[in-house]
Amino acid sequence: MQDVADRAGVSKALVSMIFRGVQGPSASTRERVMEVAAELDYRPNRSAALLSLRRTHLLGVTTDIRNTFHAEMVEHLVEQADGHGYEVVLGAVTPTHGEESVIRTLLDFRCEAVILLGPESAAASLVEWNSRVPLVVVGRRMPGSALDVVRAGDHRGMSSVVDHLVELGHRHITHLSGGANPIAGDRRAGYVRAMHRHGLDDFVEILDGDFTEASGVRAAAELISMKTRPTAVVAPNDRSAVGLLDALQRAGIDVPGEMSVTGYDDSMLAQMAHVDLTSVSQEPREQALKAVD
Repeated sequence: MQDVADRAGVSKALVSMIFRGVQGPSASTRERVMEVAAELDYRPNRSAALLSLRRTHLLGVTTDIRNTFHAEMVEHLVEQADGHGYEVVLGAVTPTHGEESVIRTLLDFRCEAVILLGPESAAASLVEWNSRVPLVVVGRRMPGSALDVVRAGDHRGMSSVVDHLVELGHRHITHLSGGANPIAGDRRAGYVRAMHRHGLDDFVEILDGDFTEASGVRAAAELISMKTRPTAVVAPNDRSAVGLLDALQRAGIDVPGEMSVTGYDDSMLAQMAHVDLTSVSQEPREQALKAVD
């Protein structure tokens, strides 16, 4: 700022007022100072200015970078945060960098709040983190806690998948589970209750799995080895469904001729012409907007 002030022939305090948008300096002085700043390629140190106000205007977001649905959510989160004058700091959750480690890193960057996409940490742990920084949980129920949650109706969404398959004439409908995490539990419960509602309890069948493509590949091997195969498989998300589709097609099983497959998320992956997967939309844009708001 001193360099700008010297070249513009004004005081450093006046330059500071202009950069902060304070009323007082004349229009001509403002114009001259901004011209000099541009000539010197000067950019105010936003972090330092905000820290002096004990603010950073940073929102932390934890995300699984391999998850295409999370990637879509992040795009909308960044857009909405920008509209509120905030920047997004992404924390990538990986097999070697767990969720709680990522949260700690985001706090080290002085994020004012953290949005958790599909968190799998224990509820008690999330409640503890929420006492240190405001959290918004996206995609997971948090019964009995004071945490803010934005989520789609997983139970209802999965039930609608079963309803759709039953309308097409399917009875032997198998569910590929998403594992032990709470989101997968809600989707599994939606499948079981819908099967019961249609009087198909004898056909309830759950294969152990998770939310990865590899899980779908393993499930395909198990399905192929069955003496009596289901006519439809309800996957817990699009990633596992695509893995299942790929393995079934490699084995020569016609989809949907011999076996129908459904996903969950309605991600860009599911919408690709060569995949064309029946899936459930979670309205990622609406969830992202509500989470930031």
